[in-house]
Amino acid sequence: MSGAQHAPRGAYRRRPKYAALPTVMNGFRFASKAESRRYAELLLLGAAGEIRNLELQPRFPLIVGGERVGVYVGDFRYDERTSDSRSMWMQEWRDVVEDVKGVKTPVYRLKKRIFEAQYGIPIRETK
Repeated sequence: MSGAQHAPRGAYRRRPKYAALPTVMNGFRFASKAESRRYAELLLLGAAGEIRNLELQPRFPLIVGGERVGVYVGDFRYDERTSDSRSMWMQEWRDVVEDVKGVKTPVYRLKKRIFEAQYGIPIRETK
């Protein structure tokens, strides 16, 4: 038998992008430990009634001049109780799109600007 010997499958691992370690929690795969920790925090806020309608990896088409130029995928989207709506009868909610960020690439910054201009929702960045 001649030819090159191949390493067993899984012997070489690619280095994670930006040193983030993918993590699985509650059957969901997250790009980093920070993202999975934030998910756990949001679950607690949901149980306390401070947020509702938690969505993972929401997708938003980016349209410029009537043409679709890309897609922004956030980490989380949810409704957050406003600080002045503690009364049970006067509850108000605001839409929040959140991204757990370590490195802000030029592509991310561009997508963020287009998203915020198009949807009128500021992206909340957490670490």
